[in-house]
Amino acid sequence: MSLWTRIRNALTGPRRMNRELDEELQSHLDEAIDRGRDPLEARRAFGSSLQTREASRDIRVAAWLDSLRADAIFGWRQLMKSKVTSAAAILSLALAIGACTSAFRLIDALLLRNLPIADPDRLYAISFEKTRDDGKPAIYDSCSYPMFKEMRAAVKDRAEVIAISYTQRTDLTYGSDEEMEKANLQSVSGWMFDAFGLRPAEGRLLTENDDLKPDAHPYAVLSYDYWTRRFGQDPKAVGRTFRIGNTIYEVAGVVAPGFTGVEPGTLTDMFVPMAMRGAGVLSSQDSFWLRTFVRIKPGVAVEPLREQMAALYGAIEETRAKRFVRVPQQGPTHKEEVRFLLDPAGAGVSQMQRQYGSSLVALSILVLLVLLIGCANVANLMTAQAAARTREMALRASIGAGRARLVQLMLIESAWIAFAAAAIGAVFAWWSAPFVVSRINPPDNPARLVLLWDWRVLAFGLALTLAVTLLFGLTPALRASSVRPSNALKGGDDPRLKRRLMHVLIAGQAAFCFVVLFVSSLFTASFDRLSKQPTGFSADRVLTLETLTSQPQLPEQWEDVASHLRTVPGVETVATAGWPLLTGEMRNNYVSIAGAPPDGVLAFFLAMSPGWLDTMKIPLIDGRDFRLNDAYPSSAIVNQTFARHYFAGIDAVGKTFETMDGRGVRTRLQIVGIAGDAIYRNLREPMLPIAYVPFRSVAETGAAQPKSRGTFVVRTRNSDPLELARALRRKVTEARSEFRVSNVRTQKEIDDAQTIRERLLATLALFFAGVALLLSGIGLYGVLEYSVLQRRREIGIRLAIGAPVSSIARLVSARVFGVVVAGALVGLVLGKTTAHQFESLFFEVKSTDLAMLAIPSLLILAAALLAALPAIIRAVRLDPVDMLRSE
Repeated sequence: MSLWTRIRNALTGPRRMNRELDEELQSHLDEAIDRGRDPLEARRAFGSSLQTREASRDIRVAAWLDSLRADAIFGWRQLMKSKVTSAAAILSLALAIGACTSAFRLIDALLLRNLPIADPDRLYAISFEKTRDDGKPAIYDSCSYPMFKEMRAAVKDRAEVIAISYTQRTDLTYGSDEEMEKANLQSVSGWMFDAFGLRPAEGRLLTENDDLKPDAHPYAVLSYDYWTRRFGQDPKAVGRTFRIGNTIYEVAGVVAPGFTGVEPGTLTDMFVPMAMRGAGVLSSQDSFWLRTFVRIKPGVAVEPLREQMAALYGAIEETRAKRFVRVPQQGPTHKEEVRFLLDPAGAGVSQMQRQYGSSLVALSILVLLVLLIGCANVANLMTAQAAARTREMALRASIGAGRARLVQLMLIESAWIAFAAAAIGAVFAWWSAPFVVSRINPPDNPARLVLLWDWRVLAFGLALTLAVTLLFGLTPALRASSVRPSNALKGGDDPRLKRRLMHVLIAGQAAFCFVVLFVSSLFTASFDRLSKQPTGFSADRVLTLETLTSQPQLPEQWEDVASHLRTVPGVETVATAGWPLLTGEMRNNYVSIAGAPPDGVLAFFLAMSPGWLDTMKIPLIDGRDFRLNDAYPSSAIVNQTFARHYFAGIDAVGKTFETMDGRGVRTRLQIVGIAGDAIYRNLREPMLPIAYVPFRSVAETGAAQPKSRGTFVVRTRNSDPLELARALRRKVTEARSEFRVSNVRTQKEIDDAQTIRERLLATLALFFAGVALLLSGIGLYGVLEYSVLQRRREIGIRLAIGAPVSSIARLVSARVFGVVVAGALVGLVLGKTTAHQFESLFFEVKSTDLAMLAIPSLLILAAALLAALPAIIRAVRLDPVDMLRSE
């Protein structure tokens, strides 16, 4: 009989097989009787019908599969006998498995999944490592276009070098200015698509000929995702034109599905030739705005290529540094302080990887610990159930069941729990991973990850489910299968053996729970302190209107628009600045005092109009505010840190300082006022020396210089400034048609964006801490209940002879509390080790802080007390007479 037939017979169940065998046996008997044999003699000749049927059945079925089927049916019935307990075990594991799967989906999409290009393992990205002032390494990956061109020419025989800009959120329109929309745009080398082995879905892709001459080939290639979202896959989208600024682009084609740029976390909507950046940007040696990718040809070794490119980079930077006059020799211009790296880039390169990579690893450790707590919890449940089924296992062993069969029986019951939990966990992972992504970026530019359900996720889920089955099921199964029938049928094995195993599991739960609570308290404290970090200004009721103009406009025209905004009902004050605070945008330079060389500390600059300090509620400590006729570079207002650093506490009003550009041209500014300190670009960094300069600027000839971008800062009387957003946006265009609002945000929204990562970590950590504490409490409750059940005779005797309640409470809980304390001490060591790995994610908190150690200790103690109360109450309420009579 074929193997497939035996497998089919095993799966169809015994009833059909038994019926067929009975029918076949009866046919043989009927045949013998028809030939004249006596019916009784014929039946005797065939022997026992049951034995014959069983022997025939063993030939016709795959015995191993039949035993699995039978054990699976029995295991399901066992779970249905205790629905509440089984549901609790399944739900606790489902949450942990779902969280683990969700974390894997995020890590896979952001860090592990290769780009959909040919031979991604041969793609590398150039980056640079230098040591910061605090002694920690810092990584940056920006290059200038001239640097990229020299590197490409130097290694063209061994590698293809590709320039790809950072993705930019860009304003564009397919019609009029009123129909302006935003899209994520990347400038790329024309040969990128060919080097990556990509093909068009419609039209054509960019080629090297599109990237030879600046501003000569205004073509764009759309991503398949953007083509689908924006045009519904309409083939007529190819050939359409759109405008960015004053440049008209034509859609040349659509790239094949899957490729959405090289920055995981951001889906690039369209790609344009690098040459469209313009001759000025492309020729600047000091403008670092692109990443350089290196696609190594087959058979070329990485390290010799890296050494050659590192030597070339050092020479480029040395030549560039010679052009700077009297600028301190610090920072990335010093080749001996910078390490040139070629990092594997098959999975892409993005700022989100650096910003959230460590965060995802930290969360993965937390969810893994929660999973282990859940496994320990279910293992305790299985151990208690196995103890209750000791006689059943002894009976099975006494009638011939081997230890392997008993282990199989128990593991299949565990597998039912694990696979049911995995099914529910898959639903949780399907929902939670996109939810987490939606929480890690501002609403105006949300993160977008390609979260696929494919064989990688399914394989991870299957492997995790099998691992979970072994984690919580193997030890109880081995315990149950080691039963000795003679002892068990006489009265059972020593229950202390079961309690020791359960106590070990409780200690593990306490240790893992302490780690989760400890790390969660650090994340929560970090978010609390960062969100309460003084900014030096008031963000309440402030709206920022980032504005662009079709042609550069004079300062008087910017002030005219601001005057119109002041007439909108509900507006309190209006001022103009180069950009909003805390957006990360910056302008800096070295400062020289009294003709002395710069000291190597960068000062930061921000252009603003008169009244901006009052609008932002930044106090003016000394001197005066700007006047309408003040213009850059005549005057400046500096913050207190600037005055302290450069003038050593001496009154700085009336003093002058100089800045110097790369050509050695000096600009002298006179300090007319001192403002209070305010955070400039990042809540995490120390206070910077800041110089505020007039928004109005003039050339050397004295003529006013026009500007094409700026930000109107509006303080409203309304508690919700967004209520005026539409009216203010419309008023800007009504005042002057050349002006257009590109982005509207509240200052509060900008401030909150600084703490997105910390808020996400704190929220998820608190959630998992609550789950870990709940699971640990349930596990402890189960062990104490089991202990009372096993020791009820001893407790009854003690109560009968007059033992006080306190004595019974100690008897029930003392040993378990000792186990919890021991587990917590182990968790303390593990927690400090774990926290040390993620110090970069914490803000102004340390793992040695007493409060951080006290919080998890008190929470675990409180959970242990709550879990112990029901068991203690049950123990002291035992009726000695009824209990001893039942014994």
